[in-house]
Amino acid sequence: MTLQGYTVPRTPEGRASLVPAPPWHYVGDFLVVDFHADPAAATSLLPEGLEPHPDPGRCAAVFVDWQSCSESGDELTDPARSQYRECYLVVSGLLDGQPVTTCPFIWVDQDFAMARGWIQGYPKKLGAVWMTRAFQLDATASPGIHAGSRFGATCSARGRELARATITLERESETGSVHTDPPLVNVRHFARLAAGRHAEPQVHELVRARSRDRSVSPVWEGAATLELFPAPGEEHTLLAPVSIARGYRFTFAYTVDDLETVREYVG
Repeated sequence: MTLQGYTVPRTPEGRASLVPAPPWHYVGDFLVVDFHADPAAATSLLPEGLEPHPDPGRCAAVFVDWQSCSESGDELTDPARSQYRECYLVVSGLLDGQPVTTCPFIWVDQDFAMARGWIQGYPKKLGAVWMTRAFQLDATASPGIHAGSRFGATCSARGRELARATITLERESETGSVHTDPPLVNVRHFARLAAGRHAEPQVHELVRARSRDRSVSPVWEGAATLELFPAPGEEHTLLAPVSIARGYRFTFAYTVDDLETVREYVG
């Protein structure tokens, strides 16, 4: 009998795969902080194939409380397989003269989301992410979505705090996050273990994220704070904020079943 499954482990029925076959449907509450880092440090994190942005220190920190499912939607009634949170940083760059962003650092709290991210070119690592929630009640424990509402988020990994952000909503935004608006371009990199060939990756390609059926709630903006903390085995503080622009809060949904290869073996 042929083994089946989109990812490992592959079995006769294919139900044990860590990541089910696409399409993958997503919806999430976002907290985004647009900021600037040291231009030289930000530029140093651009993969080959990307050029510096005219505003080379332009970055953003993103925290998301996600719910996702495959086409069957079975995961929605088994929330342990559908819910997760993540935190990531993006840096602005240019691809063939056009603005893009790239994600050099990202942490997520579920294994299926980490593996699914690797397939898409996100360099995901395990972490713990917490975010303020908003509920459909006007209550002391729910900040609501209105002027004066305050939201916070934290990210830690291996027991060490890595990032902390706050946003105080002021008004509906006319633009949304400027620093995350361009499309994401990342690197799918899978190492080779063959002796003598460790420096030759099995896969190394520049890819552009593609999605469909996108919808977004009204976007609120306001004053924001962001701190990045050093930790062993981490280098995200290369992007320590030197100035902070604005913070944003919104809900976003989309579907993924495609990925565009821009350049193969760019390294």
